[in-house]
Amino acid sequence: MSVDDELTTIQRCLDDLDRAIGRVEQQLGKRGLEVRRIRTDAGHLRESIALLRGNGGGRPAKKPLQAMVLVSDTPYDASLWTDAEEEGLGSRNGHAP
Repeated sequence: MSVDDELTTIQRCLDDLDRAIGRVEQQLGKRGLEVRRIRTDAGHLRESIALLRGNGGGRPAKKPLQAMVLVSDTPYDASLWTDAEEEGLGSRNGHAP
């Protein structure tokens, strides 16, 4: 079987699990912590299957190439830093904000 076929089989099993959880909820007549945890765990499994389907069946996804950002070598305008405080030293006048 291919990876896609296996993931489809897992998806069907998760659908069966959801139905079984619903039946248990009806029989218990309440939504306790245990049932919520099972629902949450089943949801995490669904998310994991979706991730596997999204990136080609579990193979690491290639990062798309991004355009290079050029940063100028010219100094920044000194007026940008007139009100700045030194991290860890506080303000220039020695008073905390």
